[in-house]
Amino acid sequence: MHFAITQKGESVWIAQREGRCKDSNDRTQESLIKMLTYGAREKSIVESLKELNIAPVAISYEYDPNDYLKAKEFLMKDKNPNWKKSPEDDLISMQTGIMGYKGEVHYSFTPCINDELDKIPEDLDKMLTVSRICAIIDHAIHLNYKVFKTNYIAHDILFDNKDFAHEYTPEEKEAFTKYLSDQISKTDIKLSEFDRYYMYTKMLQMYSNPLTNQLEALK
Repeated sequence: MHFAITQKGESVWIAQREGRCKDSNDRTQESLIKMLTYGAREKSIVESLKELNIAPVAISYEYDPNDYLKAKEFLMKDKNPNWKKSPEDDLISMQTGIMGYKGEVHYSFTPCINDELDKIPEDLDKMLTVSRICAIIDHAIHLNYKVFKTNYIAHDILFDNKDFAHEYTPEEKEAFTKYLSDQISKTDIKLSEFDRYYMYTKMLQMYSNPLTNQLEALK
């Protein structure tokens, strides 16, 4: 990767972790930062990363077609901590994620983080340095999410308030809650009322977390 960027002048796209978090609370995986600096024995972690000119990209989805499948996974693991998805489940998730309805999808390209990396003290412990780098990337991504009506509605319902009621209409709120209910009904297992409520709450968390993280980043 360093060769492709520094020698060939190419751009490289890489995810911040192995797949997006199922609850949409996306955080940069520390092992990724370590991997990007692996072998840089004569340079510091910061110097090595600056060579890559990292520019975080925030990707926002109005709807997640896999929302009910992720909620089902949470439910199954809550019932049985040893539960694991089957290969067939993985294929269904991939197919749904690719072909399913996402509504509006927004990409936000943020500035290179090199100036922020320069602010990290040179004598900082290696593990703390990695954590600080992850925080810098996360802050840039969270700050640049596009917040949709689905996020505002979910946040208000989840926290039982009307802080963002000016961002949507009662009709849009009703349509979104119906959407969540219809998604849950796609689940291929028999659900009790408690199961449906559990999944509903998990889906609200998925849709509210991008807004929650952006509010934190704005502080």
